[in-house]
Amino acid sequence: MLQQIEPTTPPVVDTLVLCHTRELAYQIRAEFDRFKKYLPKIKTQVLFGGVPIQQHRDLLKGDTIPHIVIGTPGRVLQLINEKALDLSHVKRFILDECDKMLESLDMRRDVQEIFKKTPHNKQVMMFSATLSDDIRPVCKRFMRNPLEIYINEGSKLTLHGLQQYFAELQETEKNQKLVSLLDALEFNQLVIFVRSIGRANELNKLLQECNFPSMCINSGLKQEDRIDRYKKFKEFQSRIMVATDIFGRGIDMERVNVVINYDMPENSDTYLHRVGRAGRFGTKGLAISFVSSEKDAGVLNSVQERFVVEVKPLPEEIDPSTYMTS
Repeated sequence: MLQQIEPTTPPVVDTLVLCHTRELAYQIRAEFDRFKKYLPKIKTQVLFGGVPIQQHRDLLKGDTIPHIVIGTPGRVLQLINEKALDLSHVKRFILDECDKMLESLDMRRDVQEIFKKTPHNKQVMMFSATLSDDIRPVCKRFMRNPLEIYINEGSKLTLHGLQQYFAELQETEKNQKLVSLLDALEFNQLVIFVRSIGRANELNKLLQECNFPSMCINSGLKQEDRIDRYKKFKEFQSRIMVATDIFGRGIDMERVNVVINYDMPENSDTYLHRVGRAGRFGTKGLAISFVSSEKDAGVLNSVQERFVVEVKPLPEEIDPSTYMTS
């Protein structure tokens, strides 16, 4: 995209990238800025809720109009409806994590409304690591003669370099097991996934009381707090993050090498995205899942069947060389 953009004077929005969380939008903007180091004329801007809308109105005027807009659908649509954001010159329309964007009826409605405000002859691109048979036809409604590019053979998808284990235990045993793992494991950075905002806050509080320097991220935080914690973790100012699934999609943290599913995910797709936070960028990693119900066991079985992987019972000791990159 950066190679194709020809900056104009006055500037116009050439490319629109939509994603489902504010953290992901923030990250994508940072990556665009990193890659355009030697393209100083190209301007980018990120638009999401939780920021005073007047700030965004001001950024979309005159010489500060960006060539590339990255944002979440709600705030982007709000600015379009106010006529603060003009998409009449858009040449590229991108959906990142498109399955997540389109499975929610509310978000799908917003995306469709935004889509209608862009030119008919634009290029449409959609990205996802997992795409269900239900969502694939929805994606195609946005396209003419779509071309599908498979980077991995979906039915045989595996996570190379990632050691995966499960621990079968009662709900009341989770905290003790987690603390013992944090004491025993070697790690650069570690993410603990839970199923709700309340559980994330309570578990983070417990870990801090046990003198573990953890932080917590979830959708219940103010926007500035979410971005601040994301940046601190990205910059290695904290080594343990307790998170809901808001942190499970698309977020790249190159130092994370251990993921613990304190609560099992709802399905195999979410499992893939969660444990995929570890062992990225060609490094080793470790994923441990707590199984405390028949439903948890069912998700674990579906993971093993779908991704052709054996998730083994957690051993008494794990050789650090199997998940720590030398």
